[in-house]
Amino acid sequence: MFLKINFDRSCPAEQFFPDDEGVELAICGRSNSGKSSVLNMLANQKKLAKTSNTPGRTQSINFFNVNDDPSKKLVDLPGYGYAKASKKMQKEWGQQITKYMASRESLKGIILIMDVRHPLQESDLNFIAWCEKYDLPMQILLNKSDKLSKSKASQELLKCAKQTSQNLLLGEPMLLSAKTAFGVEELSKIILNLFQIFIQD
Repeated sequence: MFLKINFDRSCPAEQFFPDDEGVELAICGRSNSGKSSVLNMLANQKKLAKTSNTPGRTQSINFFNVNDDPSKKLVDLPGYGYAKASKKMQKEWGQQITKYMASRESLKGIILIMDVRHPLQESDLNFIAWCEKYDLPMQILLNKSDKLSKSKASQELLKCAKQTSQNLLLGEPMLLSAKTAFGVEELSKIILNLFQIFIQD
């Protein structure tokens, strides 16, 4: 099962954000975690979100409507932890993400994507702590599971689940592969269910 996802707008600054209403789920992660590929996988499209071999391609905050419903949005945030970005650029991205996370009443949860081969790096742990500061629960995805054997990927998933068991989670961490679409059905159901829960709230 795929989601119908349509691009709404790209916002280089706060004044371009859409009206603060409905439910937003933000897609976050390190610059090399495959965020844009996951978004494309969910929509079964190759070019919905820009992907690149160069980490840090997403530099604006991009809003997408889900299933033709403007009250349900996925929000692609700039990746964090890209070491080769200039200090000035890292600071600007950090300020941009902070303004979004601190100001949006419609932001209800975070979809945190990590590379299964390098999960829970220092920047990930800092971001998790940051989300908890704003009382934002997370669904953790370990992407690129096709890069490891099934047993190794399962081991990494178990370690991640143990390490984050005390954090503010929406559900158990799960394995994913944007390349093979492994996990797309489960993730699509999770996202639709979260929209339903938060809209009823």
